Amino acid sequence: MEFILAPNGRGFSKVRFILGELSRFDGKTLSIGYGNSKPLNRRKLIVLMRKVVALAKQNRIKKLDIHWKDIRVLAPKDMGDYEIGRIAGTAFIMADYEHVAYKSTPKEGWNVVEQMCIPNTPVAGKEGFWHGSIIGEEINACRELSNTPGGDMTPKRLAASAVAAAKRSGAGKKLKVKVLGRREMQRLGMGAVLGVAKGAADEPQFIVMEYRGAGRPVSQTSKSKSDLLKKPIVLIGKGVTFDTGGIQVKTGDHMYEMHMDMSGGAAVIHALVLAAKLKIKTNVVGLVPAVENAVGAGAMRPGDILKSLSGRTIEILHTDAEGRVILADALSYAKRYSPAVVADAATLTGAALTGLGEQASAIMTNREDMLADLQTLGEESGDYVWPFPLWEEYDYIVKGRFGDVPNIPAQGNSRYAGIIGGGKFLEVFAKDLNCPWLHLDIASVMTAAEGHHLARGAAGAPVRYFLALIEKYATH
Repeated sequence: MEFILAPNGRGFSKVRFILGELSRFDGKTLSIGYGNSKPLNRRKLIVLMRKVVALAKQNRIKKLDIHWKDIRVLAPKDMGDYEIGRIAGTAFIMADYEHVAYKSTPKEGWNVVEQMCIPNTPVAGKEGFWHGSIIGEEINACRELSNTPGGDMTPKRLAASAVAAAKRSGAGKKLKVKVLGRREMQRLGMGAVLGVAKGAADEPQFIVMEYRGAGRPVSQTSKSKSDLLKKPIVLIGKGVTFDTGGIQVKTGDHMYEMHMDMSGGAAVIHALVLAAKLKIKTNVVGLVPAVENAVGAGAMRPGDILKSLSGRTIEILHTDAEGRVILADALSYAKRYSPAVVADAATLTGAALTGLGEQASAIMTNREDMLADLQTLGEESGDYVWPFPLWEEYDYIVKGRFGDVPNIPAQGNSRYAGIIGGGKFLEVFAKDLNCPWLHLDIASVMTAAEGHHLARGAAGAPVRYFLALIEKYATH
């Protein structure tokens, strides 16, 4: 989609917003119901902007003309022109995406909106649209990775995709990618990642992306403001390229979606690319342990005990709780960067979907005093989050019988506190970091929800949240 931010809408279908919920197209004007009152809140504005594109596609409209003032009047009064442009631009681009890589091209071509004219956009709004289009494209690239079938999206292909995305960023030496294979992980002692990967024919990969937007810290122990800003934000994403559940295999109902179990990893890759493309002046590291959790002759078994990079042993009580296991090694690897903050994202538990539906990710953190700010980042970015506790009362969840920490509770009912159980497991390894840490369970928002006006398949969470986190630390 191309944005035209000056008067040039000849031959374009006009867009107007009308009171109510009904929408219609008379051949020249697309009238879109925005609800019963205006201005809208931020959430409703995002959905309405996506609705514009979704309805245009339904009516096979290729070119749209929307006046800036019509968007401005619908936006919250406290929202500036730059922010309006950025939110609208991101929403338009996200709504125009569909996963068609495996479809035959129709004679009439793909049903997309090719151009959108937004006349009289102020300077700040134009910059917002420019940045919004960049953000939307990277979210869609994340969605494309997640939507790729597991037979094609192997750990090595995910690593190659990270290398290619970094090259396309235009950041040059500021964004580097290195990939550790099985031998390198064996030398380091990453027994958790290697243990999960044992049943698969495809070799595991550990993807390391480093964006140096602020240069290297002068000293890891320095407390000066300039050097603290140079300490990196470390983002960690689960990269299970297909999850059968292992020997304790999943039921078949939704296993076809398990190629998206690397959505956290895809989000990390494209959040790093966004930081580079937007030239954000902070340092960011991305870590993605990439494996396939397969059923094979060497697959890990219930009762196996793996030695992690931290030196702790992990007691495998269920082979389908593998995501937290590979993230344990990534959290330990993050320690070498002396990070300012660490955030991980994973499609970790079905309990997140049960508890939150499709509207928000679960968030847990070792810094309860930061929770209000972390929730605000969700509201501002559009990747909404809702907190769950990590109280000491839940410590029983991580008490092992024959190993240091079990991957599901060794005592009590393992079906209870499923979301919290994943967070408590990761907290054990995050304690070594000595910095703020937050965990996002994104299983609930892995796929596009009804009414969000996005194509079926991966939703691209939490790329926007990671970007908001990066920007927050770049300016504080």
